Amino acid sequence: MTGKRRLPSWLRMERASGESYTMVKNLVESHQLHTICTSGNCPNIGECWNAGTATLMILGDICTRSCKFCGTKSGKPLPPDPGEPERVARAVKTMRLRHCVITSVDRDDLSDGGSTHWADTISKIKEVNPGVTIETLIPDFRGNTGDIDRVIDAGPDVISHNIETVKRLTPLIRSVAKYDVSLSVLKHIASRGVRAKSGIMLGLGESEAEVIEALKDLYATGCKIVTIGQYLAPSLSHMPVAEYVTPEKFEEYRRKGFEIGFEFVESSPLVRSSFHAEKHVSG
Repeated sequence: MTGKRRLPSWLRMERASGESYTMVKNLVESHQLHTICTSGNCPNIGECWNAGTATLMILGDICTRSCKFCGTKSGKPLPPDPGEPERVARAVKTMRLRHCVITSVDRDDLSDGGSTHWADTISKIKEVNPGVTIETLIPDFRGNTGDIDRVIDAGPDVISHNIETVKRLTPLIRSVAKYDVSLSVLKHIASRGVRAKSGIMLGLGESEAEVIEALKDLYATGCKIVTIGQYLAPSLSHMPVAEYVTPEKFEEYRRKGFEIGFEFVESSPLVRSSFHAEKHVSG
């Protein structure tokens, strides 16, 4: 399939403008920060920034991987910025956030995958913002439990790692990450007593049976929370959309997720990893 498909009516997004949007935009720029909202071409940037929130992205904006679904730049990243944890913590304070979501690019160029920088950032956020709750959306760290433990030991309230798609499609859209490794990451997080969360995109050519299988695989790891949203290609050079899944079908998957046993299931076309994140801190 070539060309850009016309978006259905249910994928209309909120306009990115207004006082809060401008505040967040200026804050991100003045603190020399990155967000997955802009780097990943998130369709919810209008809604989130208009509400005064953003998902901050650490370790730069250049990823060492080149997944076919992701709009983040790929290439050779710069070394970690030692001043970034402080700037992130100050931004959280300025935005008066009670709950913040932090993510990062993959840093396969670093011996620890960037986990030390992750731990420093979490610690600084907690130091500057006593009482704030934190969700970390982490890469797979190639399954290295020592690196994952470094993040866990810093004390975030929720640790999220996305499997992104069903098992069959994983090698087609994820350049390095493996389905079973992602499951092992989530299992390790849950085994340490931390709330584990994951997300999956629909519309890449998966079948209903494969989606149900993926949900059951996630639940078996101890994962408590799952987000399910529509894949939207960041550009014509990325994996094309195979299907625009209807809101009714997303609702079916939401109900199925609860039947399987998840505590939270966020499932609708515009759902992304940080959707309703503040609700996922406790059961």
